[in-house]
Amino acid sequence: MKNFTNRYMLLYSLGLAAVVALLLTVVATGLKERQQNNIRNEKMQQLLATIGIDAPRDGVQPIYNQYFKEELNVAQDGQEPLTLYLYEKEGQSGYVIPTTGNGLWGKVYANVALADDLNTITGITFSHDSETPGLGAEITSDAFCNQFIGKQILDNSGNVVSVAVVKHADPSDPHQVDAISGGTMTSNGVSAMLLDELKRYQDYISSQRKEANNEQ
Repeated sequence: MKNFTNRYMLLYSLGLAAVVALLLTVVATGLKERQQNNIRNEKMQQLLATIGIDAPRDGVQPIYNQYFKEELNVAQDGQEPLTLYLYEKEGQSGYVIPTTGNGLWGKVYANVALADDLNTITGITFSHDSETPGLGAEITSDAFCNQFIGKQILDNSGNVVSVAVVKHADPSDPHQVDAISGGTMTSNGVSAMLLDELKRYQDYISSQRKEANNEQ
C-alpha cells in the first residue's frame, strides 16, 4: 500500500476543496439565473392576471409585451421612486399599481389595476407569504377579488381614500368590500395596505388627472 506524505495529503485536500467550491459556484450561478427568470416570469403572470389575462409561465414575455407598454418609476423627493405599469387592453388604457403590506402572519401583496381615470378599479390580485388556508388566504380567491371591480379609490375631491375591507359592507358604497369570514386580521391588513400604499401615489394621480382635464 502506497504511503502518502502529510504535504501530499494537504495539497490533495486543498485541491479537492477548490474543485468542489468551483463546481458549487457554477451550479449556484446557474440556479440563480434560473430563479431570477422564474421570479420575473411570475411577476409578469401576476400583472397580466390583474388585467384579466391568463398566461403560462413559459412564453409569458410576448404576451406581457402585448398588453404592458411601459414601466414608470415616479420620482419622489428624498424617497424611493414609485413604480406603476401602463397597459392597454381592448382599446382601453390603464395603470397597475403594486402594493405591499402586512397580514396576520406575514407579508401580503396586491396589484391594483385602474382605468385611465386613475380612480376606478378594473381588476385586482392578491398574494401572501403565510396567511391561514381557508381563512386569511382567501384574499386570493376570485370571490374576494371580484368585489373590488368598479370600486373607486378617490373621493369626490380627488383625494385617495382607497377601498376598505369591512364586515357587512354596503354594496352601494364605492369604497367598501366585504371582509373575509374568519380572517379579520388579514382583512384589516389588506385595508391598511391599500390605503397606505395608494396614498403614496396621490401627487402623481392628482397631476395626471389635472393634465387630462386640461386637455379636454
